[in-house]
Amino acid sequence: MYLIFGAGGHGHVVSEILDLLKLHPFVFVEERKFGKWGNIDIIKFNPSDVNENDMAIIAIGENSKRKRLSESLSIKYITAVHPRAIVSQKSVLIGYGTVVMAGVIINPQAKIGNHVIINTAAVIEHECVIDDYVSISPNVTLCGNVNVGQGAQIGAGAIVIQNIKIGKWAIIGAGSIVIKDVLDYEKVVGNPAKAI
Repeated sequence: MYLIFGAGGHGHVVSEILDLLKLHPFVFVEERKFGKWGNIDIIKFNPSDVNENDMAIIAIGENSKRKRLSESLSIKYITAVHPRAIVSQKSVLIGYGTVVMAGVIINPQAKIGNHVIINTAAVIEHECVIDDYVSISPNVTLCGNVNVGQGAQIGAGAIVIQNIKIGKWAIIGAGSIVIKDVLDYEKVVGNPAKAI
């Protein structure tokens, strides 16, 4: 059984990827709601019900919540890469629990951590390193050799030029153009991106 933790919008996208990859059967697992979404069961979350043979993916967009849940469960995590993503086959490393959406491009020697979300049409260029629990929003472009620290959030349409370091748990505002390093926990917005 494949468990999708989270039955919100992100969970629905993950369920389509699992369906396309023919990873069946799967169910949504939720804390507050249960029943059905379409023809997919939503079961109430109870940690004692998790079977060590189950496989899971955490489909929760909030990075810190995804981290907490992943650390609280003893379960095997899968990686879900949409069949319409373009991923260099020879040298890209993608960690467990990571989701790669349709239209994403990941070029050679990129390293993607665990429980990362790479949203629709994002471009991850050569030699980028993305740490665990990062969320890359739709249409983000990371030019070559960008390093993104744990838990960072990069907003929709942001562009990060080559050789930039983004600190852990930093937030890059939507549409920002990042031309210099971003510190840990820093929030930046604009063109060029500046701390707020």
